[in-house]
Amino acid sequence: MAFDYDLFVIGGGSGGVRAARVAAGEAGAKVALAEEDRYGGTCVQRGCVPKKLMVFASGYSEMARDAQAYGWTMMAGGFDWPAFRGKLEAELDRLEGVYRNILKNNGVETFDARARVVDAHTVELSTGERKTAKHILLAMGGWPVRPDFPGAELAITSNEIFHLEELPKRILIVGGGYIACEFACILNGLGVETTQFYRGAQILRGFDDEARGLVSEEMIQNGIDLHLGTNVLEMKKVDDGIWVKATNGTEHVFDQVMFATGRAPNTSDMGLEEVGVKLGRGGAVEVDEYSQTAVPSIYAIGDVTNRVNLTPVAIREGMAFVETVFKGNPTPVDHDLIPSAIFTQPEMGTIGLSEEAAREREEIEVYCTSFKPMQQSFAGRTDRVLMKLVVSKESRKVLGCHIVAPQAGEMIQLAGIAVKMGATKEDFDRTVAVHPTMSEELVTMRSPVRSA
Repeated sequence: MAFDYDLFVIGGGSGGVRAARVAAGEAGAKVALAEEDRYGGTCVQRGCVPKKLMVFASGYSEMARDAQAYGWTMMAGGFDWPAFRGKLEAELDRLEGVYRNILKNNGVETFDARARVVDAHTVELSTGERKTAKHILLAMGGWPVRPDFPGAELAITSNEIFHLEELPKRILIVGGGYIACEFACILNGLGVETTQFYRGAQILRGFDDEARGLVSEEMIQNGIDLHLGTNVLEMKKVDDGIWVKATNGTEHVFDQVMFATGRAPNTSDMGLEEVGVKLGRGGAVEVDEYSQTAVPSIYAIGDVTNRVNLTPVAIREGMAFVETVFKGNPTPVDHDLIPSAIFTQPEMGTIGLSEEAAREREEIEVYCTSFKPMQQSFAGRTDRVLMKLVVSKESRKVLGCHIVAPQAGEMIQLAGIAVKMGATKEDFDRTVAVHPTMSEELVTMRSPVRSA
């Protein structure tokens, strides 16, 4: 049978665009891509990029105070949200243009339309057109989930936070994952009175206990009103904002409430189960190690599979898919030892196992130090940072590295190379320290603080 395309990609985010570009540009495949919203996906339009720009913006208030402590005469002034938002939106428009050009320059045909799967080789566009392809790649990403209780529709999600007409004076952020914590720090840094509710016992579940404990302490010290073991019961619109009743019995009024209570794969009304694609918990597309679904001609990558929901992982999955399907080089996706960063204030960088997870697997040694960094300490701040290595007693390999510090994301990228290569504690010890830096502590810790 002759198909219209060798590959039809549904979704114009980081993973889908990379797979389309490489399949067309490097493997010579005839490729089409459909995107119903903006090109660049969550990362470029509603996630990493605008968030990191907001992180930068929110850091200048503290920087200005530090500068005075270092002898600089600073001009007084506040944060101009409309001016920043205008520049931010212009940058997102520019990046969308870049993504569109990448596809165009590699010969990928694009459709600004929603696509549904009709059968193993056919998609139907919202324009009514049908297109056939030898392979279909699902790369629709995920979407914020809103809890279901009275008044929940009054809240915004991370999708809307970038486009608010004005910055609220008081905001409640509900959730304890990295998105909730990052935005609590961002808004607090921009001068918003910030309250955070999380129903669990500690924020950043799944990360190293000691590291997330320090992030939590620093957030509170920086002025975030963090309530653990707390959730929202109901909300309603009142004259001066949104009235919120909490599970701990308190009642407050906020200008905005933002939910960061999880994300779900974009698989509803896609026709997937009807054609035999299996969906798992929360609607995630089930795939094997080669990203292949239960229908041999249909593959899926990125957040829609709910494996490791990070942009660079979606890109890696897209590359592995092209290697496997179009370059004759079966390449399983490697999800082992992925470094990641949480852009709270302070940042947290992590790779490998937490102390708790490592302890359950084997006997370990823990090397850890916490201290006041020179730059902030000189400015009279009490901020603390953490450097931590989790080491196997038997193999001496570093099983986990956890950093809580300014620029932890930059540090963990480089530490991640060593951990991915299988470096031992002695490899770290043999490395000469770069002085004076915070990260030198990673190579100067000689004695374990505890064994388990």
